[in-house]
Amino acid sequence: MDSLGSISVFVQVAETRSFTEAGRLQGVSSSAVGKSIARLEARLGVRLFHRTTRSITLTSEGALFLQRCRKILAEVEAAELELSDAAAQPRGKLRISLPQVHGLVMPVLTEFMALFPQIELDLDLTDRMVDVVEEGFDAVIRTGKPRDSRLMARPLGVFHMVLVASPAYLQQRGVPQTPADLATHACLRHTFHATGKLEPWPLIREADAAEPRLPTRLVSTSIEAVSHAALAGMGIACLPDFMTREAEAQGQLCRVLAAHLQHVGQFWVLWPSSRHATAKLRVFIDHLALRLFPATQGR
Repeated sequence: MDSLGSISVFVQVAETRSFTEAGRLQGVSSSAVGKSIARLEARLGVRLFHRTTRSITLTSEGALFLQRCRKILAEVEAAELELSDAAAQPRGKLRISLPQVHGLVMPVLTEFMALFPQIELDLDLTDRMVDVVEEGFDAVIRTGKPRDSRLMARPLGVFHMVLVASPAYLQQRGVPQTPADLATHACLRHTFHATGKLEPWPLIREADAAEPRLPTRLVSTSIEAVSHAALAGMGIACLPDFMTREAEAQGQLCRVLAAHLQHVGQFWVLWPSSRHATAKLRVFIDHLALRLFPATQGR
């Protein structure tokens, strides 16, 4: 248990970059924290932190040790929770960051709220890349392969980007047969909020083919705004298939250039590996995996 105490202090120092703040969180003095780290370094035979009068940073050995320590603490806390009454009673607040795809996530979340009325959801709907640990989120839903070693991850399901337009638009402007034909069409583009860069369209290009010109009619940081414009007949949009499926079934949108697109994306739920998987977080993750993409059940 002595070792677990030292590991807990080490993780607090690594995350706060401060002996004083780590001591406050642990309920001990900063000098006691310093002595605990010194004893741990002596026992391991390596230096875990670079220390100056202004900053504390992890050494390469410290960064490697931190990954293991977070997993150890998470397992210990999970084991304790399994034996406590709290584990059987999901309750409390969950702070969640989600992408701005309300039509996909909100039905699943309102269903979760009905199933677990003692859990309060605090939702941050944004496309920016939040820092899960530093900003204090319990979990985030994001696309793309997770790269943050501080986070645990579980896949939720896959999606494909497709090019769509309304039947009225295609009747008026014609159906493009090759990517080069897009040069004569109105393109509705999504742009990333954080960088301002346009999201690229996943068009397959021949080795000697030039990049197709995409005349822009609309640019928006909201993918749902792009979808509305496509439904209104304003042009061709590149959208995830989960946003277009219902409109396609109702004949409101038609796919174009399907043979010239190549894309597979994946949704993940991520949560800090340094935190125990509380009952409220476990049931939230399980619900997402089961309901967000029911055809694949998160696999």
